[in-house]
Amino acid sequence: MLNSTERDFEVSFLSDITRGERQERERERGGREMATEVAAAVTVAEYGSIEAATEVNNHHRVCCKGGPGYATPLDAMSGPRESLIYVTCVYSGTGKEKPDFLGTVDVDPSSSTYSKVIHRLHVPYVGDELHHSGWNACSSCFGDPSASRRYLVLPSLISGRIYAIDTEKNPRAPTLYKIVQPEDILQKTGLAYPHTSHCLASGDLMVSCLGDKDGKAEGNGFLLLDSDFNVKGRWEKPGHSPLFGYDFWYQPRHKTMISTSWGAPAAFTTGFNLQHVADGLYGHHLHVYSWPGGELKQTLDLGNTGLLPLEIRFLHDPSKDTGFVGCALTSNMVRFFKTPDGSWSHEIVISVKPLKVQNWILPEMPGLITDFLISLDDRYLYLVNWLHGDIRQYNIEDPRNPVLAGQVWVGGLIQKGSSVSAVADDGTIFQFDVPEIKGNRLRGGPQMIQLSLDGKRLYVTNSLFSTWDRQFYPELVEKGSHMLQIDVDTEKGGLAVNPNFFVDFGSEPDGPCFAHEMRYPGGDCTSDIWV
Repeated sequence: MLNSTERDFEVSFLSDITRGERQERERERGGREMATEVAAAVTVAEYGSIEAATEVNNHHRVCCKGGPGYATPLDAMSGPRESLIYVTCVYSGTGKEKPDFLGTVDVDPSSSTYSKVIHRLHVPYVGDELHHSGWNACSSCFGDPSASRRYLVLPSLISGRIYAIDTEKNPRAPTLYKIVQPEDILQKTGLAYPHTSHCLASGDLMVSCLGDKDGKAEGNGFLLLDSDFNVKGRWEKPGHSPLFGYDFWYQPRHKTMISTSWGAPAAFTTGFNLQHVADGLYGHHLHVYSWPGGELKQTLDLGNTGLLPLEIRFLHDPSKDTGFVGCALTSNMVRFFKTPDGSWSHEIVISVKPLKVQNWILPEMPGLITDFLISLDDRYLYLVNWLHGDIRQYNIEDPRNPVLAGQVWVGGLIQKGSSVSAVADDGTIFQFDVPEIKGNRLRGGPQMIQLSLDGKRLYVTNSLFSTWDRQFYPELVEKGSHMLQIDVDTEKGGLAVNPNFFVDFGSEPDGPCFAHEMRYPGGDCTSDIWV
């Protein structure tokens, strides 16, 4: 922890001043009840600008009645339109000896700084590889008026550090609150390579870790932090660690948590090597745990059609006993579900066919589904094909039979002007049309995505992991990432690129950087879980 941030965790709410009248609203973690309303006006003097004051006020006025987040997923869809988005920005692996940073991007179309990075919070170390992010509290804590969605949690995939970022005082300019050092995590748990973070209804935080300090998958498991970001230990019971680690999602009403399998850090940190798959260094299993007990109850083998299962989501409706996982290498979407006898099973419901190609490292190119998400009403599923370059929208009102509703190309290795071409079944050579945005040729492929609460806007970045970025899209090292926004037709289905939104991380003051996961200050469909 930095000396300047060493303080207790008492949260003093906003002091709102209107014509000499002050209302003080306080909450202590130890027991003082959080105020259920915050006055509409906040002081511009305290927060530096009208925009900053409004952002703070909106966050508390709309999202924090009773507890953080929303009572139901459908309530969340009626939340305020996003005006800011946080992005993990990475210099690790670019050859620049610069620290990674959390970027704040203005996504308010009425703002003079629309689609620009308006703040950069640099972490104090070099070589972290900021990757995924989560919150200290979300809608799983909605019934707890003492909880507050204040701290954005940033696990560093390579260094093993975990940063707690204070977003409450000024959402437009977050500050570093605390650092959980890797030595503390290793000493108490043996875990390293932290990835996915989720808050728990208890107030604790849970972080999946992909291996031990030597990069062996056998050492992976789940780190448990208390609400003060102190290491408590492992979540899973002794002897119940998964075969490989990556993502996880829990569904409390079904007393179940399911985790996925990327691979051994010793393998994936050196770049993708197909031989490592044959050598058993990458996963193809789902791990079904009792919740919150931490007992490994079942392991689902997805086989050769389910290689590298990465992101996992249950349906948002907490009563539902089904969800999806994206299998990257085989480019299949797998639906998992509970059977009548209480066990879990799976089936492939979407398959992205590999393309025959010329001038590439293999004769066929997989789509490589590296991210997907589900709209809060459980109506649409969105996925990306990082190598092919398209984003797809599927209607999943019948989860067993998804229907393609929209598709748009925003990059990829087979776009027009590339050295790589695809070959149709009749021998025809073709490439995909990819639009230029504000005069910029799109680079890389669509990777991380985030959906607005109302489901009408999809944001997309193009960095997967620095080592793999350099391997598959080396131009990102030189030119950096970008962020796009896709307009979504939620009535009939359909996707269209917003021609007025382009965030260029190639023009950063410290040079081009990679951009990865995105979060809104008030939560979103990939951070919040309902109980």
